[in-house]
Amino acid sequence: MNRNIVVESLLLLVAVIWALNFSVVKFTLEEIDPMSFNAFRFMLAIGFMWFVLLRSGQKLKVHKGDWPKLIGLGLLGNLLYQSLFIVGINYTFAANAAVMLGTIPVWIALVGRVFFGQDLNKFVVMGVIAAFTGIFLIMEGSETGITLASENIVGDLIILVAAFVFGLYTLFSKQMLGRYTPIQFTMFMMLTGGVSLVLAGIPWMVQLDYASISMAAWGGTLYSGLLSIGMAYIIWNYGVSQVGPVRTATFQNLVPVLGLVFGVVILNEKLLQLQYIGSLFVIAGIILARKKPKVLQVPITPK
Repeated sequence: MNRNIVVESLLLLVAVIWALNFSVVKFTLEEIDPMSFNAFRFMLAIGFMWFVLLRSGQKLKVHKGDWPKLIGLGLLGNLLYQSLFIVGINYTFAANAAVMLGTIPVWIALVGRVFFGQDLNKFVVMGVIAAFTGIFLIMEGSETGITLASENIVGDLIILVAAFVFGLYTLFSKQMLGRYTPIQFTMFMMLTGGVSLVLAGIPWMVQLDYASISMAAWGGTLYSGLLSIGMAYIIWNYGVSQVGPVRTATFQNLVPVLGLVFGVVILNEKLLQLQYIGSLFVIAGIILARKKPKVLQVPITPK
């Protein structure tokens, strides 16, 4: 079988894993509080990534003066981002979260322009306009309209902030990825931001009623930690090495689409007509925002 077909089939699997993770997380949070859930899944992810690092034979050697930057990136990309993600999805639909988090390429384009002076071509500008038009329609199209009295709106806003935070993380990570391999860099992020998430979750883990947690919820935790954070990342970077970052990144466009579908079909989430239209605008904006600029070869923060 053609190697590219095998690689792209694996990348399609990653898109499905990440898209389904929104529904899995939403389901699991009904039995496990957000802080404990984040701690559990990152304990699993840290163990998995440590195993991968040992198998690869790579060493964790920090270049002089890099520790403050690595710690700052770990706290930004894991502690802050993942905390916002898990709290946000707890308050909104999995379908909404999938679409909102899909705006990360749009935020990267805007942040890159404002803070790093990167050019915005016409496709990116059109993508930004389309994406924010879609976000407005999703929020306005809810049963309550745009009001902070709605939990869904609050959750949507938190997810948007999470997407912005990851945009910053992506751009600031670029320099470090010229100094460390993706596996090394990810392990550093796990040992800083990941460990901090585990430590932050200890007070909630101590109070958790373990006897009331179903096997399905534990299964969701395993899925999110081992598959969505662990295995999917390894496959993603394998794809980058085999077919290039541009072709690999196109598969991430499927995540908000499939995430929306899974939220509606699996969780029976009910979106109104204007929200579906808004989702189409956002997805179109995501595709346009990726149209021309080179995709940064950075580790994608798991969903």
